[in-house]
Amino acid sequence: MSTSFYELSATDINGDELPLRNYQDKVLLIVNTASGCGFTPQYQGLESLYQKYQTDGFTVLGFPCNQFGKQEKGSEKEIASFCELNFGVTFPLFSKVEVNGDNTHPIFKYLKQSAKGLLGSESIKWNFTKFLVNKKGEVIKRYAPTTKPEAIKLDIESLL
Repeated sequence: MSTSFYELSATDINGDELPLRNYQDKVLLIVNTASGCGFTPQYQGLESLYQKYQTDGFTVLGFPCNQFGKQEKGSEKEIASFCELNFGVTFPLFSKVEVNGDNTHPIFKYLKQSAKGLLGSESIKWNFTKFLVNKKGEVIKRYAPTTKPEAIKLDIESLL
């Protein structure tokens, strides 16, 4: 595991490598997303949080994932278009990743080891699992897919 969250990087939805150090001193909500999921309307709540707090040093990072019910079938271009057209998403989106298994993206390895799930499990159970990261790159909390973005508002405010 990386010694620092900010040593990690990911490929954004446009295919550019983006180091997480670009987000130093920001509060982050990192989410594994999917366009065809029952929780997909949460994009709206995530975008609302982003709009409300981005000037205070907060951002949402969305990582599409096709591991749960094959609910993210599209290409990066299709995903970006879907999110923008249907939910007005302007927060950063990344290329599709795996969040469980042998090919787990290093960012999600880090997040899962830092904030374990139910009964100490590291695996992610479904789309729209959320991780809150403070300005120092420390993972503060993991939220279940059923946790609506608006329910995280006070936790975000406490870190800003």
